[in-house]
Amino acid sequence: MKTNPVYKREIMVSARSIRLALVLLVFNGILALVALLNMYSTLAQVRLTAEVQYTSFLDLYLFVAALEFMMLICIMPAITAGSISGERERKTLELMMATKMRPWEIVVGKLMAALSTMALLVASSFPVLAMVFVYGGITLADILILLLCFAAAALLVGSLGVCCSALASRTTIATVATYGITAVVMVGTCAVNYFVWYMRSMRLDAYLASAGQAVIQRGSGGCLYLLLANPAATFLLIISRLTGRERVSVNAGQWFGNEMEGAVITHWASVSLVVQIGLAALLIWIAIRAISEKKK
Repeated sequence: MKTNPVYKREIMVSARSIRLALVLLVFNGILALVALLNMYSTLAQVRLTAEVQYTSFLDLYLFVAALEFMMLICIMPAITAGSISGERERKTLELMMATKMRPWEIVVGKLMAALSTMALLVASSFPVLAMVFVYGGITLADILILLLCFAAAALLVGSLGVCCSALASRTTIATVATYGITAVVMVGTCAVNYFVWYMRSMRLDAYLASAGQAVIQRGSGGCLYLLLANPAATFLLIISRLTGRERVSVNAGQWFGNEMEGAVITHWASVSLVVQIGLAALLIWIAIRAISEKKK
């Protein structure tokens, strides 16, 4: 089987770099520190009350998983934003395009190298997450569902970084654009829903009814479906169900004051993962087209 030359080169360079070792050290050091402090506080509570609160260990899983998700979202743009624009700045992109490699091989190779790095980070954190298995409450299937959520989020953010890197002329511009768009997707979709919900929650019903118009609908309405592209919303739904905190997420159809039902609401997590993968495929296609246009 032919190995992607770009992927092979990126992996070799990354493996020989001390930066990867430092990232692994810091990443797992933070996770381990948080996990140990949480466990220490739980054991201290046991010594005082002589009662074992198993929900505390679920809190450990929830906190560590949330911290890992946030770090993944923050690290992935930094890895991918300079993947292609960096080659352009070093004047090596033209040399790569002068070879027999196709544009899609360059884009996919860069993206797969970044995803491999993130997979290594996630795999290296297994011992910390596995601490919860000692006390029960979390199964291997739960871990696999969480990893699927991580993979979809990493693919979406990584594809966004590669796309911005292919379109931008400078790495700085690509990095700012990647983080900016990521913030819009993560925070902007929630802000839009909150704004619509707030406007509809204002007591205008009586005025509109007296004017002969229909009473406005409360809740964010169709804007709720914007959250399908938000990895944070999917993570919140999955992690709250895994830890038995349905009261936190309740149901996706009830977010922002809605009372919505349907196939999409019922299978929100699955549909959201498909949407994120579809958006990632679109971003990869845009990046390939951007490089192809410059190759002509």
